[in-house]
Amino acid sequence: DERFFDNFQDATETDLCIGAYHFFSFDSPAEVQAALYRNTVGDLNGKLPPVIDVEYYGNKEKNPPEEEKTIAEIQTMLDVLEKEYHVKPILYTTYKVYRKYIQDNFDSYPLWIRNVYYKPGFDIGRDWLFWQYSDTSVIEGYKGEEPYIDRNVFAGSKGELKKLCIRQ
Repeated sequence: DERFFDNFQDATETDLCIGAYHFFSFDSPAEVQAALYRNTVGDLNGKLPPVIDVEYYGNKEKNPPEEEKTIAEIQTMLDVLEKEYHVKPILYTTYKVYRKYIQDNFDSYPLWIRNVYYKPGFDIGRDWLFWQYSDTSVIEGYKGEEPYIDRNVFAGSKGELKKLCIRQ
C-alpha cells in the first residue's frame, strides 16, 4: 500500500480498532517478510494483532507451492511475529489455501476466513475470529481506486474486539 503510513496514522486518530496485515509471499523467506512487517508497521501497542494473509496469487493456484516447505515458512513467520509482539498473529486465508496449508497445522492461531458465499464454520471444523463475507460492497463516501470494498465481521462484541488489542 503506497499510502500505508498515511492511512495507518490517520486511522490511529479514530476510535476504530485498527491493525495491519501482511500479504504472505510464497517466494520470499519468512524471516525477511517478518522483518518487513516489523519495519513497516512498528509498534502495535493498542492495536490488533498482526495478520498474515495467505492466499494464492499469480500462477500459484495452478502451480501450488510445495506443502511441507510452505507450512514451515508460515510457521516461521508466525513464530517471529509472535516473539516480536507477544501475541498470536491471526491467519487470513481462502478456502483453497486453508485446505492445503492451514487446516490441521495452525489450529492454535486465530482464523480470518474468506467465504463470500455462506457463513463458514460447519465446513471447516473450527471457529473463526473474522469472516470476510463480501468482496463486492459499495460504501457511500468511499472515493478510492477500487470500485468495491471487502466487508468483514468479527465473531464477538465490540468489547471483545477491543480486548484483542495488544497492551504492552
